[in-house]
Amino acid sequence: MPINYHYKKFPPSHIDWSKLIHLIGPANAALARYDGTLSVIPNAAVLLSPLATQEAVLSSRIEGTQATMGEVLEYEAKGDSENISDEKKADINEILNYRHAMWHAVELLKELPLCQRVVREAHHVLLKGVRGHGKSPGEYRKMPNWIGTPGCPIEKARFIPISADQIPEAMSNWEKYIYENTLDQLVKLAIIHAEFEALHPFLDGNGRLGRMCIPLFMFKTGLIHSPMFYISDFFEKHRDEYYERLLSVSRDDNWTEWCEFFLRAVMVQAQQNQKKASEILTLYKTKKDQVIDFTHSQYAIYALDYIFEHPIFKASDFTGSKDIPTPTAKRILTVFRDKSLIKILRKASGRRAAIYIFGELVNIAEGKDMF
Repeated sequence: MPINYHYKKFPPSHIDWSKLIHLIGPANAALARYDGTLSVIPNAAVLLSPLATQEAVLSSRIEGTQATMGEVLEYEAKGDSENISDEKKADINEILNYRHAMWHAVELLKELPLCQRVVREAHHVLLKGVRGHGKSPGEYRKMPNWIGTPGCPIEKARFIPISADQIPEAMSNWEKYIYENTLDQLVKLAIIHAEFEALHPFLDGNGRLGRMCIPLFMFKTGLIHSPMFYISDFFEKHRDEYYERLLSVSRDDNWTEWCEFFLRAVMVQAQQNQKKASEILTLYKTKKDQVIDFTHSQYAIYALDYIFEHPIFKASDFTGSKDIPTPTAKRILTVFRDKSLIKILRKASGRRAAIYIFGELVNIAEGKDMF
């Protein structure tokens, strides 16, 4: 029998705080340490952009996409779909949309609270021009949906979300809860995420959008000072438990064990995010001294920032950058290549420009040596 949405049980009437105390302190402390690292990174949006791409890759992978971060970055660099299957191209475009939706939401949060308008506009960007574009982007569903094996009838579904006619009221309650006073912000965030996934208010994209709301909430409530928290690695590695804990909320009214799982995810990923952010900052400082020494150019830092923001890039895009005169950019590119700061991923051929990779940065983001 399918599990049905937990009608009239949000917000939860009981949380066993005694089971959460041992995680609340460490999770908040780990997040604070990570935020401390974020605060000393110059232009964090640029330097940590590979981590943002990796988050988009992993959040989308939970929903079934197969593209890797390297494939996404290479596709962006080429600006074409050469030698890429239609299925792979569709996966990559969904991942790129995730990034666009995230930054669109961040822009909205400069003027708005985290609210239904932000969620709906982010959803519209998330589905624009990709596989879910025909599923009412930015609009709450007006028909039933259910979760199960692809194509299964509702009778064989694993989970049936709230009925469509109740979504407007339920999302209004969800929005109000975001700004209620509670004992702990991370526990509140766990509840917010679980409720959004249980409501499944859209026809498509609910999982990705629900995970996107995690860093948005952290940012808007001041838990972190930049909207850069990457949690999907933990959820992807523990996918079965992630889904089971979410289901247990509706099936068993078991909010406490879901909150335990979520706090553990935040703690582990805060530690992992801090490690990667620190490694990227160290790499940037090291390379900054080197490129100034290598190039003897006033444009050295512009060039370095470019390859941090675009760790896989087309030579013609680099030399055409508006921040560096073209002759200078060509010379710097040659120096970067000769000093092995970057490597050739695809040689120039005819009219096709060479593709370069800043392998050290990609390896940090991937968490393993790929290049």
